[in-house]
Amino acid sequence: MSTQQMSYLAHARAVLVLGLPLIGGHLGQVAIGVTDTVMLGWYGVEELAALGVAGSLFFVLFLMGSGFAWAVMPMVASFHAEGDETNLRRATRMGLWLSLGFAVLALPVLLMSERVLLALGQTEQVAALGSEYLAIAGWGIVPALLVMTIKSYLAALERTQIVLWITLVAAVANALANYAFIFGNWGAPTWGIAGAAIASLLTQFVMLAGVVAYALIALPEHQLFKRFWRPDWEMLGRVFRLGWPIGLTNLSEVGLFAASAFMMGWLGTIPLAAHNIALQLASITFMVHLGLSNVATIRAGNAYGRGDLDHMLRGARTVIVMSLAMALATILLFIALPEPLISLFMERDEPARDQILEIGIVLLALAALFQLVDGAQVIALGLLRGVQDTTVPMVLAAVSYWLVGMPASYVLGFVLGWGGPGVWLGLVLGLACAGVALMWRFWAVSVPALRHPSDGAVLPTP
Repeated sequence: MSTQQMSYLAHARAVLVLGLPLIGGHLGQVAIGVTDTVMLGWYGVEELAALGVAGSLFFVLFLMGSGFAWAVMPMVASFHAEGDETNLRRATRMGLWLSLGFAVLALPVLLMSERVLLALGQTEQVAALGSEYLAIAGWGIVPALLVMTIKSYLAALERTQIVLWITLVAAVANALANYAFIFGNWGAPTWGIAGAAIASLLTQFVMLAGVVAYALIALPEHQLFKRFWRPDWEMLGRVFRLGWPIGLTNLSEVGLFAASAFMMGWLGTIPLAAHNIALQLASITFMVHLGLSNVATIRAGNAYGRGDLDHMLRGARTVIVMSLAMALATILLFIALPEPLISLFMERDEPARDQILEIGIVLLALAALFQLVDGAQVIALGLLRGVQDTTVPMVLAAVSYWLVGMPASYVLGFVLGWGGPGVWLGLVLGLACAGVALMWRFWAVSVPALRHPSDGAVLPTP
C-alpha cells in the first residue's frame, strides 16, 4: 500500500507501533520523578515541598537544553527518509555537542541554587533542602541531555523499543536506589533528600551507558562517536537554528509550571506539597500526549523529507484524534478518583494528610480541565517541528504562557485571593491559548505553505 493510500486505520496502527514504546519510555522517565515524590512524601512534607521547587528549577534548565536534542529528531527523520546517512550522523553529533555545551553552562546555577530559591521567595528551610538536593542531582543534567539527544536519534530511526527498555531499567534502578538511600534500607545510610539526589544521578548515568552501548553495537554503520571531537560548524549552525526556538518554547511552558510551583510556595508548605502531587499526576498523563507528539514529529518529518503532504495530513488528523481520546479518559479518571490518586503520595498517618487532600482534590479537578488543551498544544508543536517550523511557534507559545497564563495565575491566585485554585486556573488559560494558536499555525499557515510553496513559503525546504 502506498503512503498516499493509507487509510486512517492504517495510520492509527502505525502510530501505535511507533508511539506505544515512546509513551512507555516517557512514562518510565516520569516514573523516576514520581518515585522520588512518593518516597520523599513518605519521608517528610518539608522534603516533598523542597523537591517540588528544586525539581522545577532542574527541569526548567533541562527542558530548555533539550531543544537541541529535540531538533535532532525531525532532522534525522528527514535525512533517514532521504537515505542521507552522512547528514544523519552529522546532525546527531552536533546535537550532542550543543547539548553538552548547554549542560556545562547550566551546572553553576544548579550547584549553587540556594540563593536562586531564596530569591524566588521560598522559605529558608525549603531553599536549604532544595539546594542540598541539587548540589548532587544537578550534575545529572550532563548525562540527561546527552541521553535525550541519543534517544531522539534512535526514535527518529524508529528504534523506539530500545528506548522503552533502557528507560524501564533505569526507572527500576532509581526505585531501588531511592529505597536504599532515602530510608537507610539494606545497610545503606539514611540520607533523606540527599539519598533521592544520589539515586537520580546514578539513574542518569545508567541510561547514558545504555543508549551509548546500543548506538555503538546496533548501528555501527553510523560511526556516531568516531572523531567525535572534530567540529562541524555548518551542521552545528543548522541544529542550533532549529533547536534554540524549541528550547525557548520548552522554557516558556516548563517555566510557567515552575513559576506556579514558586507561587504555591508563597502560599505555604502544605499547598506546595499538594501542588507537587497534583502536578506529578498530570505529568503522568501528559507523557501519553508527549509520546504522540514525538510520533507526529517523526512521521511528519519523514513525510516532509519525501514531499508527501497528503500522508502527513492523514497522520496529523489521526494523532490529534488519539490525543483527544486520551484526554477524555484522563478527565474522567481525575474527576472520579481524586482522593485515591492523591493518597498514593502520602503515608496514612501523615499529620497534614487531610489538608493536602482538601487542596489536592481541587487542583486535580483543574488538572482535568487542562487535559484537552495541554494535549492540543503539544501535538501541534510536534507537527510543527516535523516540518521544521519552530521560530513563530516559539513566539506564540511564549505569548500564551507568559502574557496570558502567568499574569492570570498571579491575578487569580493573589490579587483576587483565590489561592492555589486561582494559580492553576491561570495555567488552564495559558495552555488553552497555546493550544488554539499553535493548531492555527499548523493548519492555517504551515499546511498552505507546504501545499503552495510558490506563493511564498514560510518554511524551510527539506
